[in-house]
Amino acid sequence: MDFIARNFRWLMLLSGALTVTMFYGLFAPQAALQAMFGASFDGPLQSLLIRSWSALVGLMGVLLIYGALSPKHRVFCAVIAALSKAIFVSLLLLHGQDYLSKAAPAIALDLLVIAVTLLFLLAVQKRHHV
Repeated sequence: MDFIARNFRWLMLLSGALTVTMFYGLFAPQAALQAMFGASFDGPLQSLLIRSWSALVGLMGVLLIYGALSPKHRVFCAVIAALSKAIFVSLLLLHGQDYLSKAAPAIALDLLVIAVTLLFLLAVQKRHHV
């Protein structure tokens, strides 16, 4: 676990950089929805929601990058981003079965980030109690 604690910032940077790419949905919501879920929409409300979702996901990427660069805020940023990813994965598993095959790469990466974040938090807690 010490290895994870020492190198967690690199996972945060990589995951953050990949997550930040979702900002493109602000400018191309139809393309983002198609790339992520293989679906399309046909109205201004859906466009608004996809743009908003893209911005929020992109901000989670910024938060991960910030946490990677700021040891003082790393735990907070990691927890918030992992919770966001856990909610996304849970919602997909519960309500988005039609989109699982297309979203599988994102789900796999998010599950990896969630699992390593939990290990990181255990390592940090262990380090503070020793």
